[in-house]
Amino acid sequence: MGAQRGAHAPRVLVIVQNLPVPLDRRVWLECRALVAAGYQVSVICPQGPGDPTRHVVDGVALYKYRPAPQARGVLGFVWEFVYSWVRTAALSLAVRRERGFDVIQACNPPDTYWALALLWRLRGVRFVFDHHDLNPELFLSRFGEPTSAGARAQLAGLRWLERRTFRAAHRVISTNESYRAVATGRGGVDRRHTAVVRSGPDTRVMRPVRGTQDVARGRHLLVYLGIMGPQDDVDVALRVVHELVHVRGRQDVGAALLGFGDCEDELRALSRELDLDDVVEFTGRAGKETIVRYLSAASVGLCPDRKTPLNDISTMNKTMEYMAFAVPAVTFDLVEARASAADTALYVSSVDEMADAVERLLDDEDLRTRLSLEARRRCVDELDWSPQAQTYVSVFDDVTGHRSGDGPFVDPAPATATDVVGEDELEAFVRARGARG
Repeated sequence: MGAQRGAHAPRVLVIVQNLPVPLDRRVWLECRALVAAGYQVSVICPQGPGDPTRHVVDGVALYKYRPAPQARGVLGFVWEFVYSWVRTAALSLAVRRERGFDVIQACNPPDTYWALALLWRLRGVRFVFDHHDLNPELFLSRFGEPTSAGARAQLAGLRWLERRTFRAAHRVISTNESYRAVATGRGGVDRRHTAVVRSGPDTRVMRPVRGTQDVARGRHLLVYLGIMGPQDDVDVALRVVHELVHVRGRQDVGAALLGFGDCEDELRALSRELDLDDVVEFTGRAGKETIVRYLSAASVGLCPDRKTPLNDISTMNKTMEYMAFAVPAVTFDLVEARASAADTALYVSSVDEMADAVERLLDDEDLRTRLSLEARRRCVDELDWSPQAQTYVSVFDDVTGHRSGDGPFVDPAPATATDVVGEDELEAFVRARGARG
């Protein structure tokens, strides 16, 4: 049974601060799932380059504000949060006037929109918290245990904001079981009011295509996909490439770093310092077409996130996206990395071990092919977005009393393009990727 649509479809306002939409792939899949289930969806988020301030995409109304300048230091982050909060609050008035909303979904970071949700609760609006990040763990990962009074106050402030967010929420959506344990443990949320919705890719869309080998330039292509922030350790990927090319003398390796972030300029400078300009390509902000091209051509996916309090229990979307394209990952041995990739990845504990593991995959075609096929199979069978969408929509049905039916709450299956690699030919495709002797 499909969605029950009517004149009074419930209305959801989604608030995102750290990425524009639809660039935020998790949030965009969530928005499309709600639309498919009969909800009216509006989004408030920062503008990306070239974005209009108001537009509608696939039935989702997007309200965007000019982002704050890049934050520097504590005062810079405070200004960014205050500025974004005020701009979001003002736009929420516009959304209420023009389209209305019955539920607010706020995605962190930061943990500040509980205050806006409480204000709207006076008008009967419900609050769903989509828990993307652990800000106290992020602080500890970047700065370690605080030793000064100022640092202790900052950490205490982050924990207070997190508690307020959990307490204000009618429902909490966690990206994995580790995050749900935080919500029910230190957050004190009733487990019955939580749900796990993993950021699984839509494997019907995220799948290998032919005709992309030009981006590999005749070499094994190593790929990093994601944000380039201080906690993402993307410098590790560059150091691994340097080890392979300039220390071990491999001429069959290239790399592409897909994404952007606060550390992008520093990473470009490091690439020049390590004499990698002829080896490493920076694509900048990567849309769907860029991701499909590069991951279809990749031999190995790099997960350079070191084992820290944050990374250890965070789901790395890039790991599952590599898997969707039948790309084996090399990752530090993290709790949630194993929950995602299981036996389809190689796990390491140091930069040198990462270089060893990458080289092992490059030199062992049978191992690389086996892990590639197992990764794709696991992603389709265990991690695909479709069942996650069902769980996600059920949270809003529970909050609103809406009857969405049985789904599926995903976009209609795309027509099979002639360049899409079929499952029956995937092994031959994987073997043909990379450098040829």
